[in-house]
Amino acid sequence: MTGSILIVDDDPVQRRLLEAAVTRFGHTAIVVDGGTAGLEVLDGPGARDVSVVILDLVMPGLDGIGVLKAMRERDISVPVIVQTAQGGIETVVSAMRHGAFDFVVKPASPDRLQASISNALKVEAVEGEVKRTSRKRGGLLTFRDMITHSPAMDRVIRLGQKAAASHIPILIEGESGVGKELVARAIQGSGDRRSKPFVTVNCGAIPDNLVESILFGHEKGSFTGATDRHTGKFVEAHSGTLFLDEIGDLPLDVQVKLLRAVQEGEVDPVGGRSTVKVDIRLISATHRNLLQQVKDGKFREDLFYRLNVYPIFVPPLRDRRDDIPHLVTHFMEKVAPADPRHRLKGISAAALAVLQAYDWPGNIRQLENAVFRASVLCEGDVLTADDFPQIRAQVEGTLNLDADDTLEASSVAPPPSLEPRDEDVVPDETAPAAVLPAGVQARFGTLRALDERGNVRALADVELEMIKLAIDHYNGQMSEVARRLGIGRSTLYRKLKEYGIDPETGRVDRLAS
Repeated sequence: MTGSILIVDDDPVQRRLLEAAVTRFGHTAIVVDGGTAGLEVLDGPGARDVSVVILDLVMPGLDGIGVLKAMRERDISVPVIVQTAQGGIETVVSAMRHGAFDFVVKPASPDRLQASISNALKVEAVEGEVKRTSRKRGGLLTFRDMITHSPAMDRVIRLGQKAAASHIPILIEGESGVGKELVARAIQGSGDRRSKPFVTVNCGAIPDNLVESILFGHEKGSFTGATDRHTGKFVEAHSGTLFLDEIGDLPLDVQVKLLRAVQEGEVDPVGGRSTVKVDIRLISATHRNLLQQVKDGKFREDLFYRLNVYPIFVPPLRDRRDDIPHLVTHFMEKVAPADPRHRLKGISAAALAVLQAYDWPGNIRQLENAVFRASVLCEGDVLTADDFPQIRAQVEGTLNLDADDTLEASSVAPPPSLEPRDEDVVPDETAPAAVLPAGVQARFGTLRALDERGNVRALADVELEMIKLAIDHYNGQMSEVARRLGIGRSTLYRKLKEYGIDPETGRVDRLAS
């Protein structure tokens, strides 16, 4: 008997229909009427019983995308099947980008819904086994364990190796999902504190009223609910390494105490009568622009300069596409021990071309999820482009997928060497590359230069498509869209007006004159 299916929908009729269908499939249903109530279940004591979430995207209050964002922030990895009456590709892209497992359009047929739940449960079962296998392996991570052949990562590794030999504070910057924690663990595993504790804190996932207590500890009875004494993460990490992820999300009042802890090497537990000395190696990470946060008054300038002693920037996956074949191979190998009856021989060149053409806004974490799902659900022994339907839908038209789509696994580059790297790292120019279908370029874009007749498209058409792509890629954050396009906000809004694009939705709401 599998775990329960959590149904989150504000429509009472839809809730009853889904509950009846889920029950008929042989599962137990937990039904709630909104996003906030759904998160309460996932945060509560019964969260372990939830195997799949069926989530409506359009709800009052906390909508489906908000729930997906909150689940990611809290590291809740239950597979989510999103459903909505609006089945456009833009909606699918947004949901998948925020971590949805699958997408169904209302009213979903019973067969489609059952297949989606079955696939989700299958993936979850294998994922659980992968996690158990990983825990058994344990061991330290070093820079030898990093899966990369990209010149863009050579600088990261060289900086990390230097950092491991010192004890100064380190700030790791980069987009969500690029592997900032992996770099932090490699630094710890390569230094003289490798045998000491490595304590991780996701600052963005802690309620504001509990941040101080979790970081610095509290005494029994110091506040309502403090029934026991808590040492805090700083004390837990004593003599080892403390990794503060998403440090840009720390409240300003906590930043003051963090500054003292970094400067003085001591913390003040909540309700405590004396300070506690700690000896830690501090590594911080953020996906935010902390300097801009300082300018906006959201991050203390003195703390910023204390943390930013040794910055390391981890580039996004779209800037190191050479790593994708190696990462894909690595992720497929991770699945193999957990699902020995279904061992894949490799991935076709056309499928690899699709993966390398995509920009991966969720970076390595998103790639791992896509390869994991495809590996578990693949019915053959080689992954093909059809095993990545959402990714293929977004790059179709930029690739020639009619070429040989069933190349043998030998065409995929083998996993990279795990030899140590040093100051004289040189990219391996002789490393075998994946064989790609005819007509596919080594560097892929997402815009078509030619129209259906083979003529160059009008500049205005390409500009319009680029603006719409940027708005979608950066989730409607117009400041970021303008910055990435290399234009001012006023110019961006003028062009939106010219093309009849609604700044709120990013969609064309009238014909451009």
